[in-house]
Amino acid sequence: RFDEVLAFHKVGKRWIAPVKLGAEAFHIDTDGFPIYSQRFHRCFGFYHDLAAVVGEDGWYHIDESGSALYSQRYEFTGNYQEKVCVVMDAAGQYFHLNAIGEPAYDSRWQYCGDFRDGIAVVQADNGLSTHIRPDGYLLHDTWFSDLDVFHKGYARAKTRQGWCHVDKQGHAIYPERYASVEPFYNGFARCETDDGAMLIIDESGQLAR
Repeated sequence: RFDEVLAFHKVGKRWIAPVKLGAEAFHIDTDGFPIYSQRFHRCFGFYHDLAAVVGEDGWYHIDESGSALYSQRYEFTGNYQEKVCVVMDAAGQYFHLNAIGEPAYDSRWQYCGDFRDGIAVVQADNGLSTHIRPDGYLLHDTWFSDLDVFHKGYARAKTRQGWCHVDKQGHAIYPERYASVEPFYNGFARCETDDGAMLIIDESGQLAR
């Protein structure tokens, strides 16, 4: 029995889960046995055969043998998604690492999220957000008060006037603005007006009948 357990994830041909026993965190196989000798303060699940861990000297990623992917240590590391991972350095700046643990680009951000279908949201020092590609280049040069990743071709975006949906060129796909919008689900999305009414629109912005 362990003090904490997280979900099993498949690594190669076996399933591995993060656990914690007392002050020690590590990974086990489906028989409950540790898969390496190293111990950490905290550890998380394997994604793309790499797991985020917290050691004496900070956050980093390990492989199945418990060995560090790189020598650098961070204040935070996310999980690898699409072979790219979010990290935060000692200065509080966010950026992405590539599959071998090197910075994927030169830019640094106030915050950034995971990549989905090759696109991620980043937030600049002025608080505005946009989309980038894995090489760090902007997908478009449109900036928003708040922004989401793309889902079924469109992303939720907040302008000064309110929420809407935008395409991959950063253009709103209809003129209306709402208090909130949900992602499109098979061509339709639910939106809330400023007076609290809930509407359903199609991808042209027209009310569903």
